[in-house]
Amino acid sequence: QVQLVESGGGLVQAGGPLRLSCGASGRTFSSYAIGWFRQAPGKERGFVAAIGWSGGSTSYADSVKGRFTISRDNAKNTMYLQMNSLKPEDTAIYYCAAYLGRVITTTPRYWGQGTQVTVSS
Repeated sequence: QVQLVESGGGLVQAGGPLRLSCGASGRTFSSYAIGWFRQAPGKERGFVAAIGWSGGSTSYADSVKGRFTISRDNAKNTMYLQMNSLKPEDTAIYYCAAYLGRVITTTPRYWGQGTQVTVSS
């Protein structure tokens, strides 16, 4: 089992930065890949970014490439999402998600409760 808790969401102006954090407990943090998903009002939840167990491999949705950076600190059992140049269309609930194994696959196994990010124009 993996428990995930997101933090860092809030209201930010367009063009501004925001950093999300995801704290994990349960299984050894370095034993699984982890990522971020988001769900905007009226839309399905979609992939944002993911990172492999060591941090050596990352994957991003096209819509956030060049603006968002995912990272992890295995010593602190924490993952981060640095979001820069935010746009109103980035407004969504952001979910932390853990995969079953060390590499990024299609569908995560564990989910956090989500944190709201609102970008004003």
